[in-house]
Amino acid sequence: MQELLSSIYLFLKSGHVIFMVFWLAGLFMLPRQCIYMLDHASGSEGEAKWATRMGKLRKIILTPSLVIVWVLGLAMAFTMGFFSDGWFHAKLTLVLAMTGFHGWLVAQTKKMARGERPLTEGQLRMIGEVPGLMLIVIVVLVYLKPF
Repeated sequence: MQELLSSIYLFLKSGHVIFMVFWLAGLFMLPRQCIYMLDHASGSEGEAKWATRMGKLRKIILTPSLVIVWVLGLAMAFTMGFFSDGWFHAKLTLVLAMTGFHGWLVAQTKKMARGERPLTEGQLRMIGEVPGLMLIVIVVLVYLKPF
């Protein structure tokens, strides 16, 4: 099995990066869609349209991308023996945090779809920056492998 994974490592890596981009794009878009929903009254047609859009983003892009990123990432880590590297532990911790952020954000969008408004526009704008900041640190860890 290890030999097969080693022979397709570059394909695993390519897929991992492609679906990471999809996942992060979704995490950037979801808070923005929440901001757009804030302009519509609870129970309105506009709110329903944004709730549908957010649901599709979650079901078609975000969650499938998250699963594929994890599967391919763990396959690469197993193939290359990254589990003993310090940089990988740091990256894995950040990816776990981003996965938790994903889950929390999905919960907030579901509340909004029910007519609740748990977050303000300012909070949503700040939250929208979280994936980008985490991405910066993760990319530095992966490419520089500082420890």
